[in-house]
Amino acid sequence: MRNAVSSTTSEDVGKLILRVALAVLILFHGVGKLVGGVGFIAGMLEKNGLPGALAYLVLVGEVLAPILILIGAWTRLAAFIVAGNMVVAVGLVHLGDLFKLNQTGGWELELQGMFLAAAIALIFLGAGRYSLGGANGRLN
Repeated sequence: MRNAVSSTTSEDVGKLILRVALAVLILFHGVGKLVGGVGFIAGMLEKNGLPGALAYLVLVGEVLAPILILIGAWTRLAAFIVAGNMVVAVGLVHLGDLFKLNQTGGWELELQGMFLAAAIALIFLGAGRYSLGGANGRLN
């Protein structure tokens, strides 16, 4: 029985570490856009025939969703939003780099790939016990 308890505790600590890492790192990008504006993204959207006003949705994916992930509220939904945000970012900005390697031999999109993979993992894992909603709370 002790192994089951230890396993659950380590899984919940792992989920917490994953949540904090993803949320804080994405949030830096969101704060940058809050401070500097979303004009760059609006321009890219308009260049692709989409309304520039959609650029404000990036604030949902890079500010609101990471805060929800960080505190562990509606984590699966917030992670889904982050994953969608990353797919759109790759499609708008990084598509030309999809099959490129960087100067040190790593994938050019390793940061975006890691953000996407972490968000997808949280969609499946949920927030865990160390969250606002608790292990099986209605917010998770």
